[in-house]
Amino acid sequence: MSIVTKEKLDRVHEAYLEGKVSRRHFMKYITMAGATIGLLGSPFGGAIREAWAAQSIRFDGWGGSVSEAFRKHAFKPFTEATGIKVIDGEFGDMNSFLTRVKASYPPGGEFNIAHLSAVFDYARYTELGFASVLDESKIPNLKNVMESMLKPLRAITNGTLSAVPYDLGQTGIAYNTKHISKEKAEKLGASLLWDPELKGKLGSWEGDFRTNMWYAALHTGQSPNDIKDLKAVWEALREQRGLMKKYWGSGAELMSLLANEEIYATVAWSGRVAALQQEGHPIGYLSPKGTYSWMEYLFVMKGTDMDVAQQLLNFMLDPAAAIAVAEGQNYPPSLDPTKVELTDKIAKMPAFDPTGKLDGYLFADPAYWNANQVEWTEKWDRIKAGS
Repeated sequence: MSIVTKEKLDRVHEAYLEGKVSRRHFMKYITMAGATIGLLGSPFGGAIREAWAAQSIRFDGWGGSVSEAFRKHAFKPFTEATGIKVIDGEFGDMNSFLTRVKASYPPGGEFNIAHLSAVFDYARYTELGFASVLDESKIPNLKNVMESMLKPLRAITNGTLSAVPYDLGQTGIAYNTKHISKEKAEKLGASLLWDPELKGKLGSWEGDFRTNMWYAALHTGQSPNDIKDLKAVWEALREQRGLMKKYWGSGAELMSLLANEEIYATVAWSGRVAALQQEGHPIGYLSPKGTYSWMEYLFVMKGTDMDVAQQLLNFMLDPAAAIAVAEGQNYPPSLDPTKVELTDKIAKMPAFDPTGKLDGYLFADPAYWNANQVEWTEKWDRIKAGS
């Protein structure tokens, strides 16, 4: 092994903080160096202890405008206040990210906090052993979070929390008001996504079987959380494939397709619709009865430095930070509007509930969807591919 100097150690440490070297490789390097030349008992011992200390924490999110809002309004101010660097990564969909987490060593290893979506993923990560237990006394700003968002998480982890709810959204239907009237959209509801007049101008999200099955269930008159006629759902999705212009893979691609009028109607994340509307694009938002609603939360992986994680979570739940992030990413925050005064911009966002109770919001049943995930994902992938 080559001689290790403080300068070399500093370069490796800097590369780690910049995300160029994984935590696993960084720690392996330090351990080997210390074991080989006794760094811990040398004049470099302080540098080693400092490197081992939690000088950074990793945060993985959805990328695009969402990650930019986190960086600008939460991560940068947090680092300035504490000196702890937030290394933010990005993922395109929940399944691919979970694959990366499971492949890390130890499982979850290099990952700390993830901006996950929907209660079923909270259940999945918990069942796989990735859950942590937050010390809620270290997150005093948790008192301002909607109880209606905390309750379903506590039910999965026996009253404790492995994450804090952070924002609220819907996967509704976006449509171009130049080509589709509001009257027509509201009359057809979910069936707008099967309108033969829109052949070649429809889109959907390729990365999630649930979203596609959810709207196929509504289109065929069924409850998405209790589908009785699966054959009708699969037939509807095959029919829809023949009408599709594009299955999009990211929020950025979704916005581009709508803004450039390559598609006229698609399932769409409410925050991305809000962003397009604010930019002046003629995009309407449709939330038919049974619209797919979801919460997003900041999940802390087992093995993470909890003191640092809880500092970051509490900072991000502070009303000043949470409101700024909400306005930046265009999703209402998890803060209870009856406890915290929110802004007019937030009040106008799709999915906002002024009562904080979320009555009437239809969320995916985690047990139902997780139990069928493997089979239904494979089926959806085949249909998407044209078989």
